[in-house]
Amino acid sequence: MKPAPFAFLRPQRLQHALEALAADPGSKVLAGGQSLVPLLNMRLAAPSTLVDINGLPDLDHVRADPEGVRVGALARHTDVLASPDVRRVQPLLSVALEHVAHATIRNRGTVVGSLVHADAAAELPVVLALLGGSLTAASTRGTREIAAADLFAGPLESTVAHDEIAVEAFFPALERHAGIGFEELARRHGDYALCGVAALVRVEGDAVVDAHAGYLSVADVPTVVDLTEALGGVVSTSSTDAAADLALSHLDPGDDIHATAAYRSRLVRVLTARVLRAAYDDARGRR
Repeated sequence: MKPAPFAFLRPQRLQHALEALAADPGSKVLAGGQSLVPLLNMRLAAPSTLVDINGLPDLDHVRADPEGVRVGALARHTDVLASPDVRRVQPLLSVALEHVAHATIRNRGTVVGSLVHADAAAELPVVLALLGGSLTAASTRGTREIAAADLFAGPLESTVAHDEIAVEAFFPALERHAGIGFEELARRHGDYALCGVAALVRVEGDAVVDAHAGYLSVADVPTVVDLTEALGGVVSTSSTDAAADLALSHLDPGDDIHATAAYRSRLVRVLTARVLRAAYDDARGRR
């Protein structure tokens, strides 16, 4: 199939792009296009105007400092994945990016675009949610910060308004004495995961003092669960079983053509145990 007819604009200044979006409620932003273009071709989206922001200056930055990682709207997955500073400051972002689709997709797709697309089966939304990051959105009214907790409104739905451009994502730095874990299972490499889990664990000595896990492909939105109490300060078979029970009480694994709800629930249990152990070992190794 081919897209429905639309007008096409490629402004060279951010203000011009924002004015174009404000003037047409049916407009859409085009950056990497790895999610939008398939939707256009299948006519699941039919914007009246496409506003291509690839001509805008200063939006392809990838900056890492002690506070965290800032990624501009035009920074490709490949750019972020290739940065040693990103891997040092927030390794969870780098690890998750290794699981994003294939090299061809990563060469064109953008980190910020993936966040705005708000697919609960994608890796980056759950990473932003787990880390407590944020998105900066600009419009003709000014700019605003959207916390990750307020960003994902529903399946494939973010709280970025139709006349806003998400110009930057912020991923907080890994805290001292903290470690990360990430694992997902897909039918084929590069496919969307049947289930994925990211974990963030902080230790004092050998004791776990904070543990959170984020889940993808098992709920309508990226879901983060505080597992600290369930672990009881230790990572063991019994404590990770308790953590998985707690996680499942916050999730809603469903049936589809790829997997049953029971199978996804089993994956939650197995992957929760694995990533909590990996994050715990990572935290102890960073001391």
